[in-house]
Amino acid sequence: MVKRKATASSKPPPNPQMDIDGASSGSDDDDASLLNVDFEWFDPQPNVDFHGLKTLLRQLFDVDNQLFDLSALTELVLAQPLLGSTVKCDGNESDPYAFLTVLNLRQHCNEPVIQQLTQYLVSKAAAAATQVSMKHLEQLLARDSKAQVGLILTERFINMPHQTIPPMYNMLLEEISWALADKEPYAFTHYLVLSKTYTEVASKLDSAMDVEPPQAKKSKKAAASASASASAAATAAASEHFYFHPEDEVLHRHALAQCSFDYSRQEDEGASDAKRAFQEMGVRPQGHLILLEGSKFEGAVRAVKEYLGAES
Repeated sequence: MVKRKATASSKPPPNPQMDIDGASSGSDDDDASLLNVDFEWFDPQPNVDFHGLKTLLRQLFDVDNQLFDLSALTELVLAQPLLGSTVKCDGNESDPYAFLTVLNLRQHCNEPVIQQLTQYLVSKAAAAATQVSMKHLEQLLARDSKAQVGLILTERFINMPHQTIPPMYNMLLEEISWALADKEPYAFTHYLVLSKTYTEVASKLDSAMDVEPPQAKKSKKAAASASASASAAATAAASEHFYFHPEDEVLHRHALAQCSFDYSRQEDEGASDAKRAFQEMGVRPQGHLILLEGSKFEGAVRAVKEYLGAES
């Protein structure tokens, strides 16, 4: 069962499959075994999805998730069940593995959680002055502004196949067009995508374990040179941003502005190593904002589909 709302001119999205490689037991060769998982799209379900969506929102906000009333934010998402999508693999009654929705920040401006979130986003954009300009965001979200800003919230489990994403964006476009036909408040002048990036940092675990005995130590000059090289390499790695959501790189090409920002809450030392996930460098997450003009959004969605190679 795929997402409802199919019309005579539309077809349901395909079911992408997540392939998990593993060694074949009892075999001398290294043939890979594949576990195929079919994914399905659904409307957000108020009676089913509260805890699953709240968990994904907590993941999206990372260490800053405690700054917001995520229960209230989840309720806002579920209050518009005909707008946005979830992705599941065990039927409609199971927890979502991914979701995408849009909230009208103007329409909900009197909601305490939206006021908290708006202040947070404006402050983070203002602090990112050295990056691509986000100076227009404060004006767009001001009380006297006539702009209609749609906040796109989307998150998924880290091992979700990226082919599940373009159908959700395509369905969002279709749902917005239906909502506009019904005179609902979704004529967005701008879209603001909240996402995450990360930089790689030198692992503290590796440096702590890499202790040579006294007889193997290099000269002070050589050690200083090696230390300087390692420091330069770590600095270079940290300066490059990577994307948890690969579609963000495409959205940048259509964006009015974008920026990454540091979270307000500080992680414990060693947290970067806890997020290494089988790689040499530690992982330092950051929040990320992408601001798009409403007129550019449909073209950006088409580009995401082309980039991620999904059929829909």
